[in-house]
Amino acid sequence: MAILINESTRIIVQGFTGKIGTFHAQDMINYGSQVVGGVTPGKGGQTHLGLPVFDMVKEAVQQAGAEASIIFVPPAFAADSIMEAADAGIKYCVAITDGIPTQDMMRVKNFLRRFPKADRMILTGPNCAGTISPGRAMLGIMPGHIYLQGNVGIVGRSGTLGYEAADQMKRLGIGVSTSVGIGGDPINGSSHRDILAYFEQDPETKVVLMIGEIGGPQEVEAGHFANEHMTKPVVAYIAGLTAPEGRRMGHAGAIISSASESAAAKVAILKELGVTICPTPAAMGATVAQLLAKM
Repeated sequence: MAILINESTRIIVQGFTGKIGTFHAQDMINYGSQVVGGVTPGKGGQTHLGLPVFDMVKEAVQQAGAEASIIFVPPAFAADSIMEAADAGIKYCVAITDGIPTQDMMRVKNFLRRFPKADRMILTGPNCAGTISPGRAMLGIMPGHIYLQGNVGIVGRSGTLGYEAADQMKRLGIGVSTSVGIGGDPINGSSHRDILAYFEQDPETKVVLMIGEIGGPQEVEAGHFANEHMTKPVVAYIAGLTAPEGRRMGHAGAIISSASESAAAKVAILKELGVTICPTPAAMGATVAQLLAKM
């Protein structure tokens, strides 16, 4: 099993015919993902990469059976594209787009809350690398060849640190069940806690690696969830131990607004909650390997 996507997930690309959408759609197809078409308003009825183009997501759901979507739409229009996907019945959406205004994401979050929880679209991102279940499907922009199929779940705000973790583990012969990028923006579709809950329910996932950073309460909230509700061990790496207070570091959400949002404070709290701490990014793979060896 895997979480969120698998080899049978029927995928569409929003922003399909643009340069970036085309490049990554082809990469996902090459990986083996079941891409069934894409959406570009005004180009419905055409074909692109040998697949149908639709004017609206609803058409892609009705005619191609689309279940998941990935957003390669410019920031000014991305929020509307996410809400269109939710309204059309898409089950899982990955928003790759960086630079979506915070006010727009507030509208998206409020829009999603209108749906009953059982019918509510799962959203990850924006400003994320996407999701991959190695050997099954890729819904994102990551280099698929560095992921080995296995039983370690990865969830992180940083795409590149997720790549680094997967590569380190592959070199040690350790595989990944699913890797989920939740994005580095202050307001995102899913939190660390949300993804940990999915991993807890996945029988294939044995250990979870959580990659966090300074800013926001998400990692600490996830630590409390793991302590209270998870049977599976969690390893965490928190980036930003040397970051100066009050300065945004890369991601829009990576700014310390309270004492508990610094990397050092998060590490101390997570240790108290029983989370295994990885001391440096170079040790992510080794730390997971040590934990697996004890199981």
